[in-house]
Amino acid sequence: MSGGDKLDFEIRPNPAPVSVADRAALLANPGFGRVFTDHMVTIRYADGKGWYDARVEARAPIPMDPAAAVLHYAQEIFEGMKAYRTGDGGVTMFRPEANAARFAASARRMAMPVLPEQTFVDSLHRLIEIDRDWIPEGEDGSLYLRPFMFASEVFLGVRPANEYLYLVIASPVGAYFTGGVKPVTVWVSPDYTRAAPGGTGAAKCGGNYAASLVAQAEAIEHGCDQVVFLDAVERRYVDELGGMNVFFVYDDDSVVTPPLTGTILPGITRESVLALAADAGHRVEERPVSFAEWQADAASGRLREVFACGTAAVITPIGQVRFPDGEFLIGGGDPGRVTMSLRQKLVDLQRGRTSDPHGWVHRVC
Repeated sequence: MSGGDKLDFEIRPNPAPVSVADRAALLANPGFGRVFTDHMVTIRYADGKGWYDARVEARAPIPMDPAAAVLHYAQEIFEGMKAYRTGDGGVTMFRPEANAARFAASARRMAMPVLPEQTFVDSLHRLIEIDRDWIPEGEDGSLYLRPFMFASEVFLGVRPANEYLYLVIASPVGAYFTGGVKPVTVWVSPDYTRAAPGGTGAAKCGGNYAASLVAQAEAIEHGCDQVVFLDAVERRYVDELGGMNVFFVYDDDSVVTPPLTGTILPGITRESVLALAADAGHRVEERPVSFAEWQADAASGRLREVFACGTAAVITPIGQVRFPDGEFLIGGGDPGRVTMSLRQKLVDLQRGRTSDPHGWVHRVC
């Protein structure tokens, strides 16, 4: 297959797929990111040749040389999204073109080749079509899709690689929360930051997450579910959580989130929440929010709700905030009316239960 913007995928069905009975047992309680489907997508890239050799094939380990560039210089990016069953037996995705655009932006920031956005979306289609039986039934089931790309060239030297491998794997997932959605407790990191101006904060690359793990471990040591990062310059303004964007809801029902200044990941869920909140009549604003303001407004009652959002958990209410000098509650620690209303609107939209005025729901099959 030749390189270019349009690739034909060679389909190589897995000769030994998981049996129907074994698949049903796995889907009964898949958890998150521990069970995988029968197939994966692979596409290769080489300088001077472009993208080529697009395949859907049996999921298998990746042969890798010890000198593969990604292992030494961390040229790697990824995305995450879900496919859902619909009431009429079809399958949908939510805003895959937005993920494709962000994947391209991440590639440019990491000095990697840009996969054509239509090829990105086509790769998701091909994998869903062959593995659609892996999408769990039921209210909370979905198929989590993980496209990623890394530098596969064998060399030791600090420069952009000349060869890359793009893959998509899929994992059936159930409810992110067991026992329903409950407010989480967060830890405001006093020592660690997620990203600095001019860095890779707006790219979805593995290094950002690796750098956050020590702070996340610190949060767990303090009995918290997630870490909150402040800005790297003044250590004053809220950036985001370890893996989610953050929103503030005030007593006038206005909805505020920190602005995208290059240090915050431009979340697809974040962007969707801003639009849905505006549709619902809320005044929405993107502006800096200092930790001191967060604490003071929670104490006065002006700040009624805080929530985090992302692909995995959709919308997660924040009930308690801890930091080295103390802790405080948000709105008495309850999930919050606006938070739960926006969460339900987003879930219903993703699963095709309501009208789609923005054209976000993408029919796969």
